[in-house]
Amino acid sequence: MAVPNFADIAKASNDLLNKDFYHLSVATFELKSNAPNNVAFKVTGKASHEKATAGALEGKYVEKGTGLTLTQTWTTTNALDTKVELADTLAKGFKAEGIFSFLPATHATGAKVNLHFKQPNFHGRAFFDLLKGPVANIDAVVGHEGFLAGASAGYDVNKAAVTNYSATVGFTTPAYTAAIAATENLSVFAASYYHKVNSQVEAGAKATWNSKTGNNVGLEVASKYRIDPVSFAKVKVNDRGVAALAYNVLLRPGVTLGLGASFDTQKLDQATHKIGGSFTFEG
Repeated sequence: MAVPNFADIAKASNDLLNKDFYHLSVATFELKSNAPNNVAFKVTGKASHEKATAGALEGKYVEKGTGLTLTQTWTTTNALDTKVELADTLAKGFKAEGIFSFLPATHATGAKVNLHFKQPNFHGRAFFDLLKGPVANIDAVVGHEGFLAGASAGYDVNKAAVTNYSATVGFTTPAYTAAIAATENLSVFAASYYHKVNSQVEAGAKATWNSKTGNNVGLEVASKYRIDPVSFAKVKVNDRGVAALAYNVLLRPGVTLGLGASFDTQKLDQATHKIGGSFTFEG
């Protein structure tokens, strides 16, 4: 199996616990289309429970022969983002990214450079924010026969100081993964587990302890059930008694509906519950 990047060592359990739960927004809309000239367009919109709306228009051009990808995004907050990627051109497994942002209303600008290098037993990344600091964040993961070990660190050039550091170890197989992470300067500890029980059932859990806030340990458990080839259901519950349910179905090729709800089981008589939906159209 390929070595994941540092953020994805516990990806299987994180996706099971956080992905495809639709109650976080009242409604989410996504439209994807592809043009014959290798240009892909995506329109996204979201309405929050706080009655705020947000949206974005994205265009992406891919030139497969050279490894060049150009992405332009314009959001409803009037933010313009341009991303230029160059993959496997300078060296096999090496990708360079340039991300440039501009806010027309305030004339604020941003510039970032990201570097990725991936080999069979190694995955390293470096992120540079050129206009803030400058600040550098570097992480690396090494792997062997399913065992993974990674570390990350942030460095502020102006302060000449390490601003943050983290470490993670894990073990992964096609059927299950386990990881232990120490983040935020080794003050927050998390243990996660994911198990693909069979072709229909997945289960996972995550326990988190913040050594700076006390002895309480947060716990989340989740499960996913594949109902049939075009639909699935998910459920999760945490130590605070908040439960979430989700249902996803492919209505027809290119049209996906997602429905979700969350309930505070300790406050069933109060208006703390949330319901949301998602529509995705691909053409």
